[in-house]
Amino acid sequence: MLVNVVFPAEPFNSLVREGKAGEVIGRIVEDIKPESIYFTDHEGNRGAVMLINIPEASDVPSIAEPWYLHFEAFCEFKIAMTPEDLMKADLGKIADKWK
Repeated sequence: MLVNVVFPAEPFNSLVREGKAGEVIGRIVEDIKPESIYFTDHEGNRGAVMLINIPEASDVPSIAEPWYLHFEAFCEFKIAMTPEDLMKADLGKIADKWK
């Protein structure tokens, strides 16, 4: 899954001023263990993009809640496929079915 995290200015600004933002982010990333994470902007807000293996739908809250609880962040989960995953889908067979 690709997970987009968008941080509103508050409470992020307050956590930065208190010197806590980096420590909290570190704890969350250490717990979630994303395959990769990049910090960037999102429509003028701070943001992050993570690539995470989520084997069960019930794993989603353990990934989203730390961001919600500490940063009041918005999290968006998107399915991401490898080329191998796409090949398993057998698009030709699907096209034949829906002609």
